[in-house]
Amino acid sequence: MAKKKHLALISVSDKTDIDSFARGLRSVGFDIVSTGGTAEYLKKRGVPVIGVSDLTGYPKMLEGRVKSLHPIIFGGILANRSNKLHNKDMKKFGLRPIDVVVCNLYPFEEVTSKPRFTHESAIENIDIGGPSMVRAAAKNYKDVAIVVDPSDYDRVLAELKKRKGKLSQNIREELAFKAFSHTRRYDTLISLYFKGRSSRRKDQPSTLPGEINLFFEKIQDMRYGENPHQRAAFYRERGGDENGIISARQLHGKELSYNNIIDLDSAWRVATYFSDITVAIIKHTNPCGVGTGQDVLSAFKKAFAGDPISAFGGIIAANREIDKKTADEIAPMFVEAVIAPTFSKAALKVLKKKKNLRIMEMGKDSEKISHKGFNYKCVSGGMLVQDEDVLKISQGDLRVVTRKQPSLMELRDLIFAWGVVKHVKSNAIVVAKNGRTLGIGAGQMSRVDATEIAVKKAGPKVRRSVLASDAFFPFRDSIEAAAKAGIRAVIQPGGSIRDEEVIQAANEKGISMVFTGKRHFRH
Repeated sequence: MAKKKHLALISVSDKTDIDSFARGLRSVGFDIVSTGGTAEYLKKRGVPVIGVSDLTGYPKMLEGRVKSLHPIIFGGILANRSNKLHNKDMKKFGLRPIDVVVCNLYPFEEVTSKPRFTHESAIENIDIGGPSMVRAAAKNYKDVAIVVDPSDYDRVLAELKKRKGKLSQNIREELAFKAFSHTRRYDTLISLYFKGRSSRRKDQPSTLPGEINLFFEKIQDMRYGENPHQRAAFYRERGGDENGIISARQLHGKELSYNNIIDLDSAWRVATYFSDITVAIIKHTNPCGVGTGQDVLSAFKKAFAGDPISAFGGIIAANREIDKKTADEIAPMFVEAVIAPTFSKAALKVLKKKKNLRIMEMGKDSEKISHKGFNYKCVSGGMLVQDEDVLKISQGDLRVVTRKQPSLMELRDLIFAWGVVKHVKSNAIVVAKNGRTLGIGAGQMSRVDATEIAVKKAGPKVRRSVLASDAFFPFRDSIEAAAKAGIRAVIQPGGSIRDEEVIQAANEKGISMVFTGKRHFRH
């Protein structure tokens, strides 16, 4: 009796080059067994195939949901060729060993990425038999080669020809690793899809999940990281914030650096926090100037006036389209990047004259979407997870705790300063007036130091301005420093054991003070 040929099972959704690969397998001694659509595809292209039903003796059922899920198939894949008991069972049950499995999965990602699709179509594109065969072959990689990526076809054929129908264990192990990565990615996409459906429901759990599975895909390698001696790459989180900096489209300029991306994210978060027309200028993740105005030009002028020296080499973000007048003001400056929802044609013409200026467009209406979801921070050996700080306040949320009441103008400036201070590294102090920042004290070890820095940066304009603190004042010294500079109103969370002393200091100095009851630390 003639020895039976090696058997290769082929079941693919992505049919790129599969006919030529199947012919190559036959040329090195393989019979091809195949399922439904793949079998028809190969037959039409002149490749002889054995149908799965012919091998198992069972037809497909449940409208094709069950085809390859059969002991004849999985026994042939999972049998350990060096195990006597396995060989005995193979002979007993008439199992034919399957030495190569070529399989990629139903196009779940392609279907659910379409602008319009039904939940039913998503469900029907969840592959069951495919992942089972892939995992079975990968588990038994010592005897079976699992091929999930068409880019591996040439490499596998070359090795099979060289080794007379065999593959080295190293290649089989590499293919197994790739296979498990393939099914992990597939299952994660499905999990994220159901997570998205769940997140749209109102009955959300009050606690963070017991485990978090994150899925990031590399977009690009960076020249280097925060410093030249560090490697870096940029990854997209599947299921993450669709309006995040990851969605920015670069229209012009040099390649983005690691630091550029971090600063662009910070700038975009500041600008889009406000519903009024706002421009923010960022340096090393901290705002050095923020302004609101009747138009983008006036908002930009306010932001730039906040700290013109620190604006050198910064990132500019606007939450409305940048027009030509604003572009004309930006053009003489040295800035690393400008980001906005859109740019007028005339503005782009002006800005593109600066060869290296990075111009980033987020898309129309992107400023209307708030940042939600989780915030992640890596620590040694682990990760911290928290909700994004999307808290906003209005006048109704404030509690006046001093004898003096703030004026309406002061209240507007206090709420504006509070919106800025949440984006500044703690300890943080912001001095503001008339819808713009005058001075910002960021990342200091003591609050009074942050206060003195903010007041110093404000200069003579500090008179009759307001001050925001991201956390409570532990002592009255900051209030005394603010009063000496001419600050008229203060906004802070409150909650210190010395609140009464701080309030007393404000009363003594004729300063109005409001409590928010909420803190805005940013580490």
